[in-house]
Amino acid sequence: MSDAPNRGHLSDNEHLAVLGYEDKFDRSMSLWANFALGFTYLSPLVGVYSLFAVALSTGGPPSIWWIVIVACGQLLVSLVFGEVVSQYPIHGGVYPWARRLWGRRYAWMAAWVYIWAMIVTITSVAEFGAGFVTALFGIELTRESTLITALALLLIALAINFTGTKWLARIARLGLFAELIGVIGIGLYLLIFQRKHDFSVFFDSMGVAGDGSYLPAFIASALAGLFLFYGFEACGDVAEEVSDPARRIPRAMIMTIVVGAVSALFSFGGYVLAAPNLQEIVAGEVGDPIPAILTATLGEVGAKIFLVVAILAFISCVLSLQAAASRLLYSFARDGMLPGHTWLSHVSERSKVPTNALIIACTVPALICVLIYFNDGILVAVTSFAILGIYLSFQMVVFAALRQRLRGWKPAGPFSLGAVGIIVNVLAFAYGIFAIVLLATPGSSGSFFTDYIVLIGLAVVLVTGLVYLFSARPDAKSNAPQGDAKETADEIRRRTGRVALR
Repeated sequence: MSDAPNRGHLSDNEHLAVLGYEDKFDRSMSLWANFALGFTYLSPLVGVYSLFAVALSTGGPPSIWWIVIVACGQLLVSLVFGEVVSQYPIHGGVYPWARRLWGRRYAWMAAWVYIWAMIVTITSVAEFGAGFVTALFGIELTRESTLITALALLLIALAINFTGTKWLARIARLGLFAELIGVIGIGLYLLIFQRKHDFSVFFDSMGVAGDGSYLPAFIASALAGLFLFYGFEACGDVAEEVSDPARRIPRAMIMTIVVGAVSALFSFGGYVLAAPNLQEIVAGEVGDPIPAILTATLGEVGAKIFLVVAILAFISCVLSLQAAASRLLYSFARDGMLPGHTWLSHVSERSKVPTNALIIACTVPALICVLIYFNDGILVAVTSFAILGIYLSFQMVVFAALRQRLRGWKPAGPFSLGAVGIIVNVLAFAYGIFAIVLLATPGSSGSFFTDYIVLIGLAVVLVTGLVYLFSARPDAKSNAPQGDAKETADEIRRRTGRVALR
């Protein structure tokens, strides 16, 4: 990896002009604020808490190794994204990257799937966060309290996002602090002072496979890692609000993966080693084990303090998700690719944020929360669809980048992998296919709807997207540039006086 010297790097305004856009946003987001945005979206605290019981009851303590496996795979993806965003530091992330690497129709489908996956993710995080809020205030966790709390989290995040990029960055940094305390701090405390098991337990399946092979059980527990490591792409969704984004965003994405992996390992490992009833958790006899572990190790007061930290992390996570989704919607609408695109692409003169897109990023998740209120059994399916949809969108970008490389594209941003770029790209694509296969494999409960709900959801999104794409032809109404990766790279090199890597 290398950064080009300053003299060979375009200014932010010049770079945006080469890409065909005007600078309309407040570039007040620093490297650390951008990293905080991605990290609080990725949110190890949310991921570990949400899937700890499921992972242990499915694959036992060795399921922790999925955190390492997926982190390595997603690091490869983040390196590919880093080269793309370094050449194309524009709002929207996956959508403009896919469009400039391939074409408008291809990008439309990638963004359509990604938008729905992000909106569903916002819903899931708000729903999971309700458990922390009700526990803090001693409220019984019912359908009604879950709905009210989830809607409150969505509205609080919307209000903060409305104030502008500076407050988004401040709350993201606060969320980062809360996450680090909640995952690394608590994890280290449990590992050092409350350990009740040997480290060898991470190689002990504790009977989850019965008398058969352990491999199927281990593969079934992959969700423990797959749910954790996305969110780093949000660093690129707000590219036009970051100072020197072509350099800083790739670094922020890599930092998000690395720090997220370390945090998740400390957190997951700490809970396993400190669990006084680990065998019962693995046997599936404890539905929500983390509160009991915290109360047993931290006491009532300590557990309450943790809940406050966790709620801050959840608010920051919803905030980051809303911000990323709104910038994607804005980028999509700015190119005339959505119904109501003029309204959706409005940017507030006062706060310099796409307020109408933010409203959509709050309202649609709120409506899904209402649906979950009437059928809370769909929450797990909703979460699983979100993960599959995001992985599919990611791989559409990775595949498009690989296609361009084979056609002669050499990324021209200041962040470059050089000659190893093609190798990283191939490995990232192979990992992504592996992850998609794991996520899309039907369950084995015997119920068709339960086992295939994730694939059914993806099919509905894909079919409706294709119907709209080929009937309304939004791509034909847009003149946004497409498939110009090689030409843009040549133009950037011409303006900066650099030559292509050989």
